[in-house]
Amino acid sequence: MIQFLLNDEMIELKSFAPSLSVLDWLRTNMGKVGSKEGCASGDCGACTVVIGDLIDGQWHYKSINACLMLLGNLHGKHVITVEALSTTINPDVEDLHPVQRAMVECHGSQCGFCTPGFIMSLFVLYMNHTTYPGKEAVIQALGGNLCRCTGYQPILKAAEQCFSYENDPIKNIAHEDHRFTQQVKKLTESLQTSLAANQIPLIEHGEQHFYLPQSLTQLCQLKTAYPEAQFVAGATDLSVEFSQRLTYQDQLISVRYCQELMQFENDDTGLHIGAALPYSEFVERFCEVYPEAHELFERLGSLQVRNAGSLGGSIANASPIGDPAPLLIALNAAIEVQSTRGKRVLDLAEFFVDYRKTQLAEDEVIVAIHVPKRRPTLKLSCHKISKRIEDDISAVCLVLAYQYDDETIQKARCAMGGMAATPALAKNVAEALNGKTLTLENLQLAAEQIEVDFQPLSDVRASSEYRIQVSKNLFSRIWYQTQEAPQFKSANLHTSNAVQITNAAPIIHTRINHAAL
Repeated sequence: MIQFLLNDEMIELKSFAPSLSVLDWLRTNMGKVGSKEGCASGDCGACTVVIGDLIDGQWHYKSINACLMLLGNLHGKHVITVEALSTTINPDVEDLHPVQRAMVECHGSQCGFCTPGFIMSLFVLYMNHTTYPGKEAVIQALGGNLCRCTGYQPILKAAEQCFSYENDPIKNIAHEDHRFTQQVKKLTESLQTSLAANQIPLIEHGEQHFYLPQSLTQLCQLKTAYPEAQFVAGATDLSVEFSQRLTYQDQLISVRYCQELMQFENDDTGLHIGAALPYSEFVERFCEVYPEAHELFERLGSLQVRNAGSLGGSIANASPIGDPAPLLIALNAAIEVQSTRGKRVLDLAEFFVDYRKTQLAEDEVIVAIHVPKRRPTLKLSCHKISKRIEDDISAVCLVLAYQYDDETIQKARCAMGGMAATPALAKNVAEALNGKTLTLENLQLAAEQIEVDFQPLSDVRASSEYRIQVSKNLFSRIWYQTQEAPQFKSANLHTSNAVQITNAAPIIHTRINHAAL
């Protein structure tokens, strides 16, 4: 059995298909049709709901795509849907929430299909800030919500106006007078009791099961018992298989409830990132050490996707166009895996063996990713090329890391995605750079080795020729961004097209967020 809170109603479920999404359950089983189905793939945000997690004794709320979250992963969480907002203070009195009121007054809705998703994204922003956090924070919050008819300006205005009303004294769900408070307390107590009993929550449907092990030991034991079972973290890719390709799995095992996989440490040996920890819970701390990677993570899906997805899920998925892998390979990261047989630590660069295939044995689970401590002389450049700036997969992802000692390049590692069946090192490029001074000519000469390292395919994202050319151009960009000119120092610059950058007339495409238009 799993249990969770839906608005102010305690829910207990025993039997449902493991592949059922939260969105389908809300609409078909609970009649909560305010959450809309637009794309069923996490791109449009029409299905956005707010999820509360109990972390270190405190409830934390964030937005997620209900079309991607599987029902089993709702265990122990608090789900808030758009239907609950208009009765924030007194369930007997209909009263618009400040976010809803602002959307009405600022004319932020036309057809209304996308509006519930916008409302929920703004609602969690409103919950987590006491004052207007600024336009950039609003754009980040709304980056996963698409509107086809209203236009974003009225919605941005509503985001600002909702903070201007007389303060709602109990907008925070932790407030003792909030109508959700008593049920949240009951859920907290129930979760603590269940955890103390060492139980494994699950839902089942005939021979199908969705398991939620609460420890690494339980997780490894289940994987040994069901080697064919599919692991589930954020399900940001797996759910698309269920909804778009109509596949299914008899046995699913969630890794999201194992605390050993939800840790983040920064110690004398480097960074240690739990495999199931959502991006939104570690990226800022990661970027304190590697600020050059900030834009790469910021462009990895929307906020809703980053609230669900994890490094372990991306690496296990072994997509050749997964953005984190080239970054981690360039940083010489290692991956820790474990089973009932023991633990192994593998070089991430050797972990991918073929298209969608890894060294992970059928009874092993990814526990953590380890990134070595940054040396003061390390230089890092990260570049993602995609058709859309936001919410798009890579045509090419290039990450170059090297030590710059005594005015020469040492220990260069260049990793690329989208160029082969797996994310991979460009070994000949690195060899061409090692021992050289950092000049435009040396970078361009090294870039010629890309054609030795890779023979990329042509597909719907880009042709082989485009991938080769734009990859070479990126080495010119790396040079210009090391110069003092402020237009080249910006972390928010990237090449969207395969243009030839020359010393005389470099061409730069600046970053534009669709939500700002």
